[in-house]
Amino acid sequence: MSTVTLKQSALRAGSRILSVGAYRPTLVVPNDDIVEPIDSSDEWIRQRTGIITRHRADAETSVVDMATAAAEDALTSAGMTGDQIDVVIISTVTFPFATPSAAAKVADNIGANPAPAYDISAACAGYCYGVAQADALIRSGAADHVMVIGAEKLSDIIDETDRSISFILGDGAGAVIVGPSEEPGIGRSVWGADGSRWDTIHMTHSMLDVRDALEKAQKHADASEIVDRDDKLWPTLRQNGPSVFRWAVWSMSDAAHDALTAAGVTVDDLAAFIPHQANMRIIDEFAKQLDLPDTVAIARDIADAGNTSAASIPLAMHRLLTEQPELSGGLALQIGFGAGLVYGAQVVRLP
Repeated sequence: MSTVTLKQSALRAGSRILSVGAYRPTLVVPNDDIVEPIDSSDEWIRQRTGIITRHRADAETSVVDMATAAAEDALTSAGMTGDQIDVVIISTVTFPFATPSAAAKVADNIGANPAPAYDISAACAGYCYGVAQADALIRSGAADHVMVIGAEKLSDIIDETDRSISFILGDGAGAVIVGPSEEPGIGRSVWGADGSRWDTIHMTHSMLDVRDALEKAQKHADASEIVDRDDKLWPTLRQNGPSVFRWAVWSMSDAAHDALTAAGVTVDDLAAFIPHQANMRIIDEFAKQLDLPDTVAIARDIADAGNTSAASIPLAMHRLLTEQPELSGGLALQIGFGAGLVYGAQVVRLP
């Protein structure tokens, strides 16, 4: 038996977010443009969600395009080039290919090739999952700089007549670069999933349903219309709104408290609170549950951007730092939660 000792990378004291980048589609869609199919009103949407507008990408703009733009913005902000990125992680539920990954293409687009690159599917918690992985990769010595991106084109998977979630959703991408730090700049991640509530937020159909319908259409010419999006076969999102609201407010408040404890800080140490931009009422209730002091800036990007799933936290961080640059270097509690039901939270030092 060999007695040779394997070499291992040196452990690091910590990691931190070095920069943040964003991409917001130029098409801004106000509530009035989407209320007719759901028989609603601008007032109803504002009262229920706090959303005034959302951004939507055009048909020619893909998840890869948005992710690339956000990544390039993060590189510019950090004064770095793509060849300095060792790993690219993209969280998305709207990239239309199971393989190859969006991350591999984005890595090539930004000049990070041949960095390892992969996608993760953790819905609205996906960005926090990516940060947890980036932190571990850097502290273990497996990477020096990791690009974490949340990118979604949710307009591709909405049913315009659905009143449960369609009017909430927007498109966009946010990216951060995580690098080494002499002291921890990312607290221990509190993350998990509750698969017993797997169908609380769900898609109406799978691609297997579409395949079966296509096969049926090939056999019966008059059945070809079954694959039309208007006939509700196209996979679109649905949610049980009241259940999601209760779970987010109560269970996720506990996860947020756990993340603070894991990082060894209290709400009084925070400069900012950056929750997933799911619903303004959830954000406001979160603030009450956490008893945040008035000195803590609260991200409310949802009013103008809607719910962008995995992209929402980095987009909200980007806006906070753009509008309040004095927050730079302060501590922020970030928490994502969504379909699965999945969640992830960390205290991070802002770039």
